[in-house]
Amino acid sequence: MEKISRTFQALLPRSLRMRLLMFLLAAIVLAGAVQGALAYRGALDEADALFDYHMQQTALALRSGLPVDAQGLGPGLDPEDENHEFIVQVWTNEGLRIFESAVGAALPQIAVLGFTNVQARGGTYRVFSMQTRSQVIQVAQNMAARRDMARSLALRTLAPLAIMAPLLVLAVWWGVSRSLAPVERVRRQLAQRQADDLSPVSDAQLPDEVQPLVSELNLLFERVQHAFEAQQHFVADAAHELRSPLAALRLQLQGLQRAGDDAARAAAIERLSAGIERATRLVEQLLTLARQEASTAVNDPVDLRATAQLALADVAPAAQARSMDVGLLDSDAATVTGNAEALRMLARNLLDNAIKYSPPGGQVDLQVRSEGDHAVLTVEDSGPGIAPEHRERAMQRFVRVTADGAPGSGLGLAIVQAIAQGHGATVVLDSSPRLGGLRVTVRFAAPKP
Repeated sequence: MEKISRTFQALLPRSLRMRLLMFLLAAIVLAGAVQGALAYRGALDEADALFDYHMQQTALALRSGLPVDAQGLGPGLDPEDENHEFIVQVWTNEGLRIFESAVGAALPQIAVLGFTNVQARGGTYRVFSMQTRSQVIQVAQNMAARRDMARSLALRTLAPLAIMAPLLVLAVWWGVSRSLAPVERVRRQLAQRQADDLSPVSDAQLPDEVQPLVSELNLLFERVQHAFEAQQHFVADAAHELRSPLAALRLQLQGLQRAGDDAARAAAIERLSAGIERATRLVEQLLTLARQEASTAVNDPVDLRATAQLALADVAPAAQARSMDVGLLDSDAATVTGNAEALRMLARNLLDNAIKYSPPGGQVDLQVRSEGDHAVLTVEDSGPGIAPEHRERAMQRFVRVTADGAPGSGLGLAIVQAIAQGHGATVVLDSSPRLGGLRVTVRFAAPKP
């Protein structure tokens, strides 16, 4: 059955207009054929009933029209000029025929009263017989002639249907074309667009069935426009930010080439190595930010406390190198919906920033709390923090508002913001009342029921 269905679908035209026309025209033809057959059959039955009624009325009209003792037949027409399609005979109760409407057209006397069919004169006759007190009256009609007249009447009843069917087809074609005109208008709008034209499609006078499609298309255009603008800004910012480290690397390479002794050469190599490391870190963060902004949502359950512990393990070498106390405070078990690797990267970036901008020997604490239906991740440090007037700017790309001389590209909090937005979370920067530095709070939305 499924194979037959697929074959049938493959045979159908891909055009919605042609499909509608095919189905509607097939329905019209089928309905017209059934109606025509029923009308034709009904007309034949009505014609038979009408003819029987006329035969009966003719017989009733002759009940008292002939003398009861009539003998023989009067002079008649030439048998060749007579019409034998309709015959009237009158018999006496003794079996003597006293009247016939056509000479030589005698039918056998029928003993059955009422309607019956009789084989005579090489054909079939419909005979109605009735008996009075002194006579038997018979009215007969040739069935071939009756059928010809009945068919003629039936065909005349089909004439209006034959005229209306083409008009109905034209009406269906016009109606389908008018109904699909808005769809064709939308198609023309899209076909005439340039590749970079992401303006909304006009949804004026669209049918209810097409309106949601165009609305979703406009929303898609809006998202693509935002993504395109973000990509343009990202490329411009990345080109600007990469110019400085590349220039620094060029200068450091020239310094290495001009080094006159081993000590100067070793210092130049160290500076060049540090520059390469910073450039590598910048490129990695740029790629990470690009992936996060272009990634699609992943809706897997994630143990936020376990993810935080993994992030702590990632930054442990950097914290040890700066003799910093980095740890996880008492935390609640909390599960969020999202991408486990992205959330691990979020926590790692927050910890990495806290370690980087805090003085050596400082303290960084990570905690996961469950507040009602919300999961909250908090990172606090003992560093200089960020002034309230600069906190909003700190979330932007390539913005560094912390202590001078600290290494970094200004992308850490931007990556955190991108990951949080992808998970429906909010990021808040404020002061840590316990450690005195910066406190970053990531509040995740309540899970959907």
